[in-house]
Amino acid sequence: MTTVPVHGPAGAVGSASVSRPNPLRTLLAGEARAEAAVKASLQRWSIPALRIALGAVFAVFGALKLFPGVSPMEALVSQTWEKLTFGLVSGQAAMIATAVIEVAAGVLLIAGGAFARFGLLVLGLAYVGILSPIVLLPAEVFGPAGPTLTGQYIFKNVVLIAAALVVASRVLRGPAARR
Repeated sequence: MTTVPVHGPAGAVGSASVSRPNPLRTLLAGEARAEAAVKASLQRWSIPALRIALGAVFAVFGALKLFPGVSPMEALVSQTWEKLTFGLVSGQAAMIATAVIEVAAGVLLIAGGAFARFGLLVLGLAYVGILSPIVLLPAEVFGPAGPTLTGQYIFKNVVLIAAALVVASRVLRGPAARR
C-alpha cells in the first residue's frame, strides 16, 4: 500500500490525518502550570506570613501578662521566675518581665528584616523561661497519667519552636544551603 502525500497550505507536505492535542495531557499541563504558580507564591509569602503569625502570637500572649488576672499562666510564670532567679524575682515583677520579653520578641518578628533577627534572639531567651518548668517544676507539668493541662500548654510550644526555626532559615544571614 502506498501513501499519497497531501500538500497543505504553502505547499507543505504532511500526512492526511491531523492529530489533535490529547485533552488529558492539556489538562495535566494546565494543572502543572497552576501548581507551579501556587508554589512560587507560597515560596515568596509563606515564611513571611509565618514570621508575622509567630510574632502576633507572642505579642498578644505577652500583652495578656501585663494585666493581672488575665493570663492563665500567672502562677506558673511567677514560680518559674522565682526558681530561675533563686527567689529574687516573682509575682507581678515576673509577669511584667515575661510580658516585656514576649511582646518585644513578637513586635521585632513582625517588624522583619534585622529586627526579626534580633527578635529570634529574644525569642530564644523567652523559650528558656517557657520550657524551664519541665525541669524546674515537674509536678506542675506531669501528672500520674501524663502531661497536665499546664504541661500540654508548655509542650505545644514545640510547634512554635519549629516555626521559629523555619523563620530563622529565611531571616538569618549566611551562605545558602547547597543542594
